[in-house]
Amino acid sequence: MPEIAQTVDPEKLNVFVGRMLGDLAAVTNSVLVHVGDQLGLYKELATSGPITSAALAKQTGTSERLIREWLSAQAAQGYVSYDKESGAFSLSPEQAMVFADEDSPVFLAGFFDVARGLFDDTPKIVNAFRADGKLAWHEHNGCLFCGTQRVFRPAYNHHLINEWLPALDGVVAQLERGARVADVGCGHGASTILMAKAFPNARFFGYDYHPASIEAARQAAAREGVADRISFEVGTAKTYPAKEFDLVCFFDCLHDMGDPVGAARHVSETLKPDGTWMVVEPFAHDRLEENFNPVGAVFYAASTVVCTPASLAQEVGLALGAQAGEARLNKVITEGGFTHVRRAAETPFNMVLEARL
Repeated sequence: MPEIAQTVDPEKLNVFVGRMLGDLAAVTNSVLVHVGDQLGLYKELATSGPITSAALAKQTGTSERLIREWLSAQAAQGYVSYDKESGAFSLSPEQAMVFADEDSPVFLAGFFDVARGLFDDTPKIVNAFRADGKLAWHEHNGCLFCGTQRVFRPAYNHHLINEWLPALDGVVAQLERGARVADVGCGHGASTILMAKAFPNARFFGYDYHPASIEAARQAAAREGVADRISFEVGTAKTYPAKEFDLVCFFDCLHDMGDPVGAARHVSETLKPDGTWMVVEPFAHDRLEENFNPVGAVFYAASTVVCTPASLAQEVGLALGAQAGEARLNKVITEGGFTHVRRAAETPFNMVLEARL
């Protein structure tokens, strides 16, 4: 095939190369974000106020020369602040919310745990592309599991009890009286533990097919003092035991399942007739081009290397992807036997669907 001559617009090229340089700076600094998070550098910066590299190294027991370079790179990227008069570095309140405060609704350091894990998994991801697209969740390394917990926990901390559950019709009153709740795909149990702490009269059952995550969830429940009202067990979305639940929760996991319709059908069989299924999914519009934004870019990337390969590795392998959109999710839910689905709440990162029989 003859080569097609194309005219390059120098101005557009310069803009695109400039964007790529920014992306490359972000990628290389992502390693340093992970290092700073692991060493507690951001937390020390947040509490110390303006500080020199020598003082930060002394207070954290680290190499001054590497700390000096780390601070320089982070300042060049705009992740920390620098005062040229004093030669001191600091975190602005906004930077601290993102990097140092794990209770912040915009704490993002967990994403860099995930990124580190995914870079480690690159050979497996390449093999999945070359083969059948399959890469099961449990085949990833541990950084992905703990990082995912840290990614989702800030949203759950700030929205689950105060906004998402109250948006469901009558559910809070049921929880206060003493409902039975299943948290399916519970991972390390962050969502389950939050609900158990907020509603001491309710009984919670967390299920996940990944044994190591269930063990981590049990340990977390014991640390938080709620192990007496949570049972964490290994189980899939199609096999967890039927206990006539008042509420079944799926947090950011339905799209990862190979047979989400089968999972929906099992939920319909395990709910009480007046029960509620809460489905929390990554926020997405229904049309591809409407998701061309920073949030969509993050979710599509994660979907490419984690969510879609995980679904393909299971039976059916529907491969919804992390940007399935509300219309596609509604179709899955109704095919599973539910007659009413509505969007009850949303954030820039999540949509919350309420499904009833």
